[in-house]
Parts: sequence; structure tokens; C-alpha cells
Amino acid sequence: MKARLAASVALALGIALAGTGCSMITYQATTEQYDASDGVSADVGELDLRNVLVISEDGESGNLLMTVVNNGADDVELSVQYAGGGTTEIVPIDAGSIVVFGTGDAETEEQVEPTLLTGIDTEPGAMMPIYFQYGGEPGVEVQVPVLDGGLPEYAAYVP
Repeated sequence: MKARLAASVALALGIALAGTGCSMITYQATTEQYDASDGVSADVGELDLRNVLVISEDGESGNLLMTVVNNGADDVELSVQYAGGGTTEIVPIDAGSIVVFGTGDAETEEQVEPTLLTGIDTEPGAMMPIYFQYGGEPGVEVQVPVLDGGLPEYAAYVP
């Protein structure tokens, strides 16, 4: 009788392990971080740059849309450099704030108009290098997608 019980327990454990054990060695896609929207993300020191993209119709001027989260205790001035290093925009970001360039819908977000970039010389559909830096922090160059107003959610931001 004890042998039958031991065999039943062993069989149940074997079935349970065979049915669920494969998840121990299988690739889990949910552990991968990715940009879930049309823009790209980057980190510069205490700043998190999220969903960065440029909206342009003619490839000469474009609106910079992005969300910046300042996780630090100090106000900073974010330098946005583009067009081969020739043009720089300075954007103030308050300590502990979330600044949405373009549109914002949460009460905790400070809404800011899109930043107009002139002379970008990048056609819609291409990637544009933009360099972000502030204070003494090392900056980062990000390849930012340039989109046109073909999608309804971006049509209002075409310069």
C-alpha cells in the first residue's frame, strides 16, 4: 500500500514538474524594457527622457515632443543640441517635476508647448541625432525619430 502511495506522489510530482518546469528555462519577453510608443527614451543624470520624438512635415523645422522627469533635488537647465552641433535650446526643468513637452493629461504634469527646432534637415521617417546634457553631467546623444502629421494624434503638432 505504501509503495502505491509513494508511486502516486512521485507520478503527481513528475506531472506537475513537466507541466510547469519549462517556464524556468524559457525566455520571458515581459522582462525586457522597451519604448512602447513612437518615441525613444534616454537617461541623463537625474533626468529621465521619455517618448522623445520630432514632428515635421517639410524636414526643415519640427516640434520636439517629450516627457522629462527630474528625479533630482535641484532645478536644472536641460541643453538640447541638434543640427550637427550648431543649434542649442535651453529648457528649464524644476526639481522633482514631470514636464511634458506637447500635451499632458495628468494633474501632476506641467504642460509645456512643443519646442520648435529649426534647420533640422531631416526628412520625416528618418532618425535625427539630438544631444541632451545639463550641468556637469555627461550628456547623451539619442537617435530620435522624425514623424509627420499622418497619424491623427500628431497632426496638431506639425509646425
